[in-house]
Amino acid sequence: QVQLVESGGGLVQAGDSLTLSCAASGRTFTSYTMGWFRQAPGKEREFVAGFVWGQPNIYYADSVKGRFTISRDTAKNTAYLEMSSLKPEDTAVYYCAAKYTPVVLTTPRDYDYWGQGTQVTVSS
Repeated sequence: QVQLVESGGGLVQAGDSLTLSCAASGRTFTSYTMGWFRQAPGKEREFVAGFVWGQPNIYYADSVKGRFTISRDTAKNTAYLEMSSLKPEDTAVYYCAAKYTPVVLTTPRDYDYWGQGTQVTVSS
């Protein structure tokens, strides 16, 4: 059983930085794709960034490109979303998700496993 546990959310001010973690367990994650998504109140869940374990490429949504960075600790099966220059519009619940496929997916419904989410609030 795949389990994903996010942590690291909080309340920050605009311009601050914050790092989220997603700890994955239950499988060997080679050829799993992992995505970070976020959902703001009243809005649909949207893709933030994603990668395939074991592959070097990382993909980012245009809205976060240059501000957010994914890093990975393969030994710990943990992915990190390093967020900088945060804006009020980044306020959302952030989720990590996984699916057994060697292709980065950007649509939430394509993912099989989800974490519980962590709240990020950016004040102006």
